[in-house]
Amino acid sequence: MSAGPVIAIVIPCYNEQDALPVSIPKMLEILDVMVTDNIVAPESYILCCNDGSKDSTWQTITDLHAQDPRVKGISLAHNRGHQKVLLAGLMTVRNNCDAAVSIDADLQDDPKAIIEMVKRFRQGDEIVYGVRSSRATDTWFKRTSAHAFYSLQKKMGVETVFDHADYRLMSNNALNLLAEYGEANLFLRGIVPHIGLKTGIVTYERAERVAGESKYPLSKMLSFSIDGITSFSAKPMRIIFTIGMILLFLDIAVAIWVLIAYFRGITIHGWASLMLSVWFLGSLILIGLGIIGEYIGKIYIEVKHRPRYAIAEKIW
Repeated sequence: MSAGPVIAIVIPCYNEQDALPVSIPKMLEILDVMVTDNIVAPESYILCCNDGSKDSTWQTITDLHAQDPRVKGISLAHNRGHQKVLLAGLMTVRNNCDAAVSIDADLQDDPKAIIEMVKRFRQGDEIVYGVRSSRATDTWFKRTSAHAFYSLQKKMGVETVFDHADYRLMSNNALNLLAEYGEANLFLRGIVPHIGLKTGIVTYERAERVAGESKYPLSKMLSFSIDGITSFSAKPMRIIFTIGMILLFLDIAVAIWVLIAYFRGITIHGWASLMLSVWFLGSLILIGLGIIGEYIGKIYIEVKHRPRYAIAEKIW
């Protein structure tokens, strides 16, 4: 790769009309630096992936393409979510690049780390993860909830990279392997480590958004965590089974105590303990049914084999 590899920077976009005019010039500057230093080929480019935005994001992408043809774009037919629009972008570029770097449009992830990622790629790493060096700038709640997110994933048996979101470089070989994963319930943070290959890590400091609002509030993070766990691990159902076995032994002990009390003629009112037991066991049953329902719902979605996304427009 003495002439430099062709790198595609893939940017998922949802309502980013304010961020793109700031972030895209920054990305182009980084491409220019890498081309000048012979790190990447001049044919390297940026692909903006519009996820059915409600604002003028697609028009903004069109305008940016008119200003610089290295800015290309695809627009999904309707909103499909961050993971699917990112996959759509990666699958679009996989036959038109040597490696792809995925990064969000808000510039919270330092784009200068792309230079080090490409260098690691040229040294032989096929997947390079962008990992936050610290969370010192986060609020206590954000830092605690994020660490709880990664810890819960690990305890549930999901292989993820700590403090890594979806900022990563993937070689063409890695992209081709990713294309073989056909599940509709996408959790790329779990799928990519599952691919294997030689990996590396580049650390960076996370900044504030250049514009707009976060697309991942607490409710979406919780939903995202549940999706990740139920897509990669059956451990929650095993936990339910374990709790059931523990309760069975407790029931046997209570039954023995009740029989002893009955034959001794001890009058037991037991209203409070009965009500507490009913509510406790009822809650466990509903939680268990909810977890099983989550898995059944995912199976239902998978067996239909519907397309994961549809590209309505393309600017190349």
